[in-house]
Amino acid sequence: MTARVSTGLAKLDNMLGGGLLPGTLTVVYGATGIGKTHLGLTVADHGHVADGARGVVLDMNGRGDSQQHDEYAARLFGWALRPWTHTVTPMAEPYPPEAEMAAHYSNALRWVGRVRDYQVPTPDGGVEFDWSWKAAYSHALYTVRPFLYFHFAAGARRVVVDGVEPMDSPADSIQFFMFDELYRKVIHRDAETLGMEICLPVWRHRAFIDAHRYDHAQITTVLLVTTEETRLEDLLARKVATGDVGATANTIVVLGSERVGNRLARMLCVVKHRGGAMSDEIVEFRVGPQGVTFEGGR
Repeated sequence: MTARVSTGLAKLDNMLGGGLLPGTLTVVYGATGIGKTHLGLTVADHGHVADGARGVVLDMNGRGDSQQHDEYAARLFGWALRPWTHTVTPMAEPYPPEAEMAAHYSNALRWVGRVRDYQVPTPDGGVEFDWSWKAAYSHALYTVRPFLYFHFAAGARRVVVDGVEPMDSPADSIQFFMFDELYRKVIHRDAETLGMEICLPVWRHRAFIDAHRYDHAQITTVLLVTTEETRLEDLLARKVATGDVGATANTIVVLGSERVGNRLARMLCVVKHRGGAMSDEIVEFRVGPQGVTFEGGR
């Protein structure tokens, strides 16, 4: 079972001229049910081979684990994908219990919809985030930031972000707003600085911070984005809208459907891969009991 899944990932790595580049952002676009979550979990699980530690999964779906991350991980990889619950408020004891380091899943950021749904008008005619939402968001970060920091400190080098829903204007998506904040201020924040922000007072935890430095430029992020388009041709013709992270991503992969004879096949294509060779193949893949497997190029 695992061998077949690894073979499938090897096919994608070949299409990317050797695989995802460390420290970069990959965006995977595709309709709901096309196989994005299976592919993302495969990338995260493969971290224990490529990096010495599995990656982490951040689910931004407002409905919780409706995408069955835990069931897929258990069936495909024998991976007990448990939710992280450890929260570190300012000046609280920062270190997670030992068992918590086996928790590679978080869905603490459950807000969906438009940015303006979380904003209120200001007296000067502008807008700002509602105070109640800012407080709830800040409290969620007390969970998400330690989730990422302590796993990075323990060797994880892959982050898979799932559950991003379709939006006519990505610039108005609260999910894209939160991802951009996390990507810039947590995932790619200097390890020492992030550690000092979480482990307070710093003098008490200085030895831990110094002993667990990591290179944030080596952390690879995969963002799984659900689209309204389902056909591969429509995805290939899809224009990058204002605020769409795909505009700045290093790599773009699209998953779409296409009629092949009397059946509807799932197809994958690499649209962009800066800094490395890439294949122009369109390949068929299947999602089944053995996860994502490729049928070959065409």
